[in-house]
Amino acid sequence: MNYFVTTSIPYVNGEPHIGHALEFVMADVLARAARAQKTPVIFSTGTDEHGGKVAEKAAEHKLKPEVFADQMSKKFQDLAKMLNVSNDRFIRTTDPAHVQRAQMIWKNLQKDIYKGKYIGWYCTGDEAFFTEAVVKENKGICPNHNRKYEQVQEENYFFKLSKYAPQIKQAIESGAFRIAPATRKHEILQVIKDGLEDISISRPSNKITWGIPVPGDTTQVMYVWFEALMNYITVLGYPEHEDFKKYWPANVQVIGKDILRFHAAIWSGMLLGLGLPLPRMLYVHGFVTVDGKKMSKSLGNSITPEEIIKKYGTDAFRYFFLRHIPSYDDGDFNWDKLHKAYNNELANELGNAVQRTAAMITQYQNGIIGDVPPPEHDTAQYHEAIENCRFDRALDEVWEQVRGLNQYIDEQKPWELFKRKDTDHLREVLVYQTSCLLEIAGLLQPFMPDTATRIRYVFEEGVIRPLKGTLFPRQDEKPRASKPATGHAGPGK
Repeated sequence: MNYFVTTSIPYVNGEPHIGHALEFVMADVLARAARAQKTPVIFSTGTDEHGGKVAEKAAEHKLKPEVFADQMSKKFQDLAKMLNVSNDRFIRTTDPAHVQRAQMIWKNLQKDIYKGKYIGWYCTGDEAFFTEAVVKENKGICPNHNRKYEQVQEENYFFKLSKYAPQIKQAIESGAFRIAPATRKHEILQVIKDGLEDISISRPSNKITWGIPVPGDTTQVMYVWFEALMNYITVLGYPEHEDFKKYWPANVQVIGKDILRFHAAIWSGMLLGLGLPLPRMLYVHGFVTVDGKKMSKSLGNSITPEEIIKKYGTDAFRYFFLRHIPSYDDGDFNWDKLHKAYNNELANELGNAVQRTAAMITQYQNGIIGDVPPPEHDTAQYHEAIENCRFDRALDEVWEQVRGLNQYIDEQKPWELFKRKDTDHLREVLVYQTSCLLEIAGLLQPFMPDTATRIRYVFEEGVIRPLKGTLFPRQDEKPRASKPATGHAGPGK
């Protein structure tokens, strides 16, 4: 069976931030775990590059939209590389293949598309339409962008989303289309219960110039959200390519909680309109705050992934955000928490177990390990946690083994066995330690691939090979508070 996993595609109006990084590494764990099971994988991410907001930002920088989009997309590609993310595809919505296939999808949805008049409220910052109730609740000011909602009256194309509400509801309730965690499932079911209305899916081209033209109507461009959602199948070559036939439906689509409605309702309606199956699972993660507050330039608490990686390294970044940010809820970052996790868990517990074991085998057995039997630990809960996108619980399971190994070393006291010249027992103890570390490396591979590779390098050939440097050198100096940087912690638009 093949495996297809996607992230949402970040909007290029702003700099990459830790919310994007969190989503990238979550999807990367799923892809790496599937590959470890010898499953063929396509892991896709990318950038969303059309719409009025991008054109606005480009104008602020005195750049053409396509030049601005090129520069910003590269930053997200660089972030993926910095995080050691193993994506197979990186789609850009300005790619000619995406543009061509998006227009094909529009034509294939024609039976559910009609022209009508939209009168209501819009925020360019969100690239979204809002109801009168939402505008009143926020007193006419968009809280995300501190700008007035625009009242618009336009002739647009609409998609018959209401037509598919019963099927979407049935798919979610039955579990055929699984949404995790359950809180997000209940949230979208309530939205459906309140009523899914037909949605506007285009904007006049005299108002929005930076977008994909509606087929057969040059006076309209596709609404950026409607077009961007198509990336999940255009990246596979919908409708004729073998990859699409082999890999759709997606096994897991990883998104942030602020874009649940777009993915659980609108995207589902589009797929049903195309006669395609829904994704098997939509995993919805929360947001990351900093010191309990939403990141903002005005508070001076914005932190870039680069700052963290520069100080602690890529695997430490991945470890902290995958274990110490709750997989099913919002989480909080601060430098002190990261510093303690790095020193206490990575350096003292994991690093110490590796270093002690390698040093004892080198000193007591001239670096010879001998045959290492496979470990006998039960890893069912670990695999179940990954399957359920409970990355924090999966790493809890691994750390149970790390701490159990350190306890075993302290109880067995190999140094005393060496003094007593109890060589047979000593060999058994050191072989068991090695077996545990190789198993831990295997379990860590999806989460901390560089660390896992380095542990295997030391132990897997039956003789100790020296590790260059320390696995996790202690950080005694705490980092200072970061300087303000652009970004916020929700990966939606």
